[in-house]
Amino acid sequence: MENTKELAFHIFCKPLLHFFISQTEHSSRVERKRRDSFGMFDGYDSCSEDTSSSSSSDESEEEVAPLPSSLPIIKNNGQVYTYPDGKSGMATCEMCGMVGVRDAFYSKTKRFCSVSCSRSYSSNSKKASILARLQVAGKPPTKKSKVLQKQPLVAKLAAYAQYQATLQNQAKTKAAVPVEGFSWGNYINSNSFTAAPVTCFKHAPMGTCWGDIAEGVRVEVPNTDCSLPTKVFWIAGIVKLAGYNALLRYEGFENDSSLDFWCNICGTDIHPVGWCATSGKPLVPPRTIQHKYTNWKAFLVKRLTGAKTLPPDFSQKVSESMQYPFKTSMRVEVVDKTHLCRTRVAVVESVIGGRLRLVYEESEDKTDDFWCHMYSPLIHHIGWSRSIGHRFKRSDITKKQDGHFDAPPHLFMKVKEVDAAGEWFKEGMKLEAIDPLNLSAICVATVRKVLADGYLMIGIDGSEAADGSDWFCYHATSPSIFPVGFCEINMIELTPPRGYAKLPFKWFDYLRETDSIAAPVKLFNKEVPNHGFHVGMKLEAVDLMEPRLVCVATVTRIIHRLLRIHFDGWEDEYDQWVDCESPDLYPVGWCQLTGYQLQPPAPQSSRDSQSSSSKQKKKAKSQQYKGQKKMTSLQLKEELLDGEEYSFLQGTSDQESNGSASYYIKQEP
Repeated sequence: MENTKELAFHIFCKPLLHFFISQTEHSSRVERKRRDSFGMFDGYDSCSEDTSSSSSSDESEEEVAPLPSSLPIIKNNGQVYTYPDGKSGMATCEMCGMVGVRDAFYSKTKRFCSVSCSRSYSSNSKKASILARLQVAGKPPTKKSKVLQKQPLVAKLAAYAQYQATLQNQAKTKAAVPVEGFSWGNYINSNSFTAAPVTCFKHAPMGTCWGDIAEGVRVEVPNTDCSLPTKVFWIAGIVKLAGYNALLRYEGFENDSSLDFWCNICGTDIHPVGWCATSGKPLVPPRTIQHKYTNWKAFLVKRLTGAKTLPPDFSQKVSESMQYPFKTSMRVEVVDKTHLCRTRVAVVESVIGGRLRLVYEESEDKTDDFWCHMYSPLIHHIGWSRSIGHRFKRSDITKKQDGHFDAPPHLFMKVKEVDAAGEWFKEGMKLEAIDPLNLSAICVATVRKVLADGYLMIGIDGSEAADGSDWFCYHATSPSIFPVGFCEINMIELTPPRGYAKLPFKWFDYLRETDSIAAPVKLFNKEVPNHGFHVGMKLEAVDLMEPRLVCVATVTRIIHRLLRIHFDGWEDEYDQWVDCESPDLYPVGWCQLTGYQLQPPAPQSSRDSQSSSSKQKKKAKSQQYKGQKKMTSLQLKEELLDGEEYSFLQGTSDQESNGSASYYIKQEP
């Protein structure tokens, strides 16, 4: 802004004169109503009822050798699973009534067969309990029970991802949580929360060109404190910034916050100072302070000389950053949500804010869908699976449907190139990995297959399907896999193999017992970007267990580049470990900006009710576990040195470190 009175007069006083000497026609103000711009479809749970395709498709898939194991097996719903300790404990899901192996049920209480059932029970516990009693009792479903059934039945044994819908109304979606009544501004103000800045989200609109937008920046906004029949503007300053949302105060109110208001800084009614002058729009002071100053020209010149405002091309940059290269009818390869070990062809049905609703090509009624971001590592160009040796389910459709076309390969995120010529991952190597179907847990895992271009098939120890259908594909540079000892050094609870009885779990004992070796530390991605996140920051995050949902969330823990995301209003067991550069994290206000529906915090009445005794048991169990994990790094180092195979890199567990990662176990050559 120029530091001259002449320019200030041109910018601020010309619009004032324009208004006071002209007659304006009366125009009614039309209130904009937010509309749901996409159909609400289940994420992981909108599976086709016909599960026979999994057997028929095996002929077109690359065969996976059976796991060499002498462990007993249990058949359930036609699927074969390993069950390490051979116990026959069974449980019944309190939501859908599915009966299965108790240890394979979700959460510590073993009350539900899946995350979906647990969350649905929490959302409507009264109706869910009635339905569960009807099913457990073995009575034929009545009309009332059918009305109560709002979602497809899910038969998923823990992390096996064997989702199977068994009702004819499986296409019905869960009722979306209404967003009416929730305001980010009120939520942040009433609790003194802090939101993650837009610059933390490079994949989001304006994430790389946010610039110096901060508190104190002045903008021109509609003046709502005015009884005039036409739309007029006034200048306001940013008092507080929360993602895309800004708390604004009209110039002239000084320390009076009575008319402060929140708005999305990328909205169409927010303009840089000077826009009214160039657009012929009137600047009118708010009625509350209209008589506070007799010389508004001098006031504006004094207040705004040397102040910062938005760049002149700000709105253009916002528009450009919201242009997405993926278009409807594009064909891609995406992970098969019913068998994580393979991919399928899907078609882009809609694009909202860079998020894609993909419909599997064989879905005739377009209800078998999958949500993900266009930069997700779960989607690839057509032919990707064949090029790296990944399992792929061929479509029954022999030729492309009219209007469908393959998405160009350059649209997809590129992975970092790796050199697999020297020392590299080998089948059978042990590591730690985030369970893709229980994202609150980091588990003991094994490299099951080495693919081309640095890709690996990973299996979670103790909970693998015998046919390997729940193996998951991670790239060697993925921030979701870690070397042996990562959890121990960073004080994260490591989930041992299901059924493993020798607790507390010790890696060196487990490696000896399984006659395995740990993957070398140098093969893992140790890059830690300066991400800018801090504990307690608010954001909008995808519930990756139901990826159509974007929820109000909080960063509760930071381990270098790994973030612990908590969904406000829900129990900690629904927390998810997410990378700081995940495309499934968004700034506050992203849903409002893009038109996506935001899921507000769950109300108290919707949460899973637990008795105080149950909570005490959980707390006692947690304390017991922590007591077993009190072995210090020094003790662990001594034991490792006794084995003459490993040694530790001495380092701290700075939970908010953005620096280099010296927190792994190092294997001596």
